[in-house]
Amino acid sequence: MGLPEERGRSGSGSRGQEEAGAGGRAQSWSPPPEVSRSAHVPSLQRYRELHRRSVEEPREFWGDIAKEFYWKTPCPGPFLRYNFDVTKGKIFIEWMKGASTNICYNVLDRNVHEKKLGDKVAFYWEGNEPGETTQITYHELLVQVCQFSNVLRKQGIQKGDRVAIYMPMIPELVVAMLACARIGALHSIVFAGFSSESLCERILDSSCSLLITTDAFYRGEKLVNLKELADEALQKCQEKDFPVRCCIVVKHLGRAELGMGDSPSQSPPIKRSCPDVQISWNQGIDLWWHELMQEAGDECEPEWCDAEDPLFILYTSGSTGKPKGVVHTVGGYMLYVATTFKYVFDFHAEDVFWCTADIGWITGHSYVTYGPLANGATSVLFEGIPTYPDVNRLWSIVDKYKVTKFYTAPTAIRLLMKFGDEPVTKHSRASLQVLGTVGEPINPEAWLWYHQVVGAQRCPIVDTFWQTETGGHMLTPLPGATPMKPGSATFPFFGVAPAILNESGEELEGEAEGYLVFKQPWPGIMRTVYGNHERFETTYFKKFPGYYVTGDGCRRDQDGYYWITGRIDDMLNVSVREKIGPIATPDYIQNAPGLPKTRSGKIMRRVLRKIAQNDHDLGDTSTVADPSVISHLFSHRCLTIQ
Repeated sequence: MGLPEERGRSGSGSRGQEEAGAGGRAQSWSPPPEVSRSAHVPSLQRYRELHRRSVEEPREFWGDIAKEFYWKTPCPGPFLRYNFDVTKGKIFIEWMKGASTNICYNVLDRNVHEKKLGDKVAFYWEGNEPGETTQITYHELLVQVCQFSNVLRKQGIQKGDRVAIYMPMIPELVVAMLACARIGALHSIVFAGFSSESLCERILDSSCSLLITTDAFYRGEKLVNLKELADEALQKCQEKDFPVRCCIVVKHLGRAELGMGDSPSQSPPIKRSCPDVQISWNQGIDLWWHELMQEAGDECEPEWCDAEDPLFILYTSGSTGKPKGVVHTVGGYMLYVATTFKYVFDFHAEDVFWCTADIGWITGHSYVTYGPLANGATSVLFEGIPTYPDVNRLWSIVDKYKVTKFYTAPTAIRLLMKFGDEPVTKHSRASLQVLGTVGEPINPEAWLWYHQVVGAQRCPIVDTFWQTETGGHMLTPLPGATPMKPGSATFPFFGVAPAILNESGEELEGEAEGYLVFKQPWPGIMRTVYGNHERFETTYFKKFPGYYVTGDGCRRDQDGYYWITGRIDDMLNVSVREKIGPIATPDYIQNAPGLPKTRSGKIMRRVLRKIAQNDHDLGDTSTVADPSVISHLFSHRCLTIQ
């Protein structure tokens, strides 16, 4: 595996080892001793021991972790069965098949009844507006989830049914997804920033029979009439001969103007009054959340599911084509997100954790909801954006709740860097112990600012590489064990066996660059693309039989550190530069101020191909963060060619 010897500078706030000239080692920082002393993994040597066992004895390693959870029935047969080689038959992965459990029971009932955490805060909710706050304990969350589970069952939702959720970052979103998990239904959460067309496409692809949404919400100063978008999506579904039978609506903002004569009963106190919000009401389809909850009982027996039963569907952002419905399963996903959360963030019972991601993305699934709750953690749930009402917002929340572990995206870090150090340094941030990044590789300049300014040179940074498809972290430092290099995702997590391949599929040893692949399954790996297993096999296993292909390029340095270099089909292999002939020579080179990217930072290559072909039929572009970039590229394409 090429892991380095344990070395590096010690001491809190040390500047780290400087770069040793051209071709030398990159700057690095060792974990502060005070972090290592209390860490679950206190040294690089201990990490190596655990990692070696996890890849050499995966059944025993994950079997020991599985004992920490509740299983209605134990695994009756092999703990792990799989095939990664398309030449040997169908691709499949089975962890603990035949064992039965329920992830909602494990993240709520187990914590309330077995661990006596009923009075512990599960979430501090911060609304879009400062001052809009609430908190919910584990017991309160369990009661609400049981109530909404009964609501879903009363609406005819059964095990295996698909439920679409189209909501902002409010507590009801967590309640809805856990209620689906409790009764064995699959939730398909659609980011509330997506268009009605995107929502319709996802409802149709997985045949969702019920939709859960809200009346409206604010994102910064922007008012989003989510119910209107949901209505448009349901109308599109109707036109395509797939009528969704029920839409449950959370009254989040203001009073509704209802059609058809009937008015809803008085709702509970709303979080922000917005009388101008008007929504249409479709009798026979639309139902108010609060009215249904008032009628529901607060106890609900969980549906016991096989470990390999599907838990949820989450669609990729569509950066390379039609979004893929990634399917994760109950048992393996539960083990993996719980374990990655515990070790990557070095979670302890007194921590307050804050992941700024939206639950509409996999980061929110794994590290806002399931991972923290599985560990009995207290988390911050944030509806707003980093710059509203001003750039102090994140750091004021950190101080308000004494956040100890903070996890955000490089995009947010670079945005806040533009405003300088003062908005950060005027807040204490004394509670912070570990910082994390997710979503894309972080550039060294942003890493250094995050470490030196936000973390005051005392907080380890866990720069995590993973995918929607992997369920949880794959390459990551551990706070008390791993010497950090700015921009490197460092080493594999437990159970992860990476390799770097060349174009011929040969494994490269030592210092190398090529395709990043994984040689064996980990519990959190996706099991299929919903309704299209052939696409699953073609996308992830066909190019290099015997390996899971990430689609990302990677470099391993002389110390064994892994550096993600970008999507492999965005890269030009440096070794063949001198062989480029007329076929590979570009007709035109166009400079641009930016590229079409999704809100999670992925370049939409299919859009770039269309622009290059001067094809204005781009398909769904609702996931593009800045649509003006596309207009600029089209207009300046013509000028360049002329």
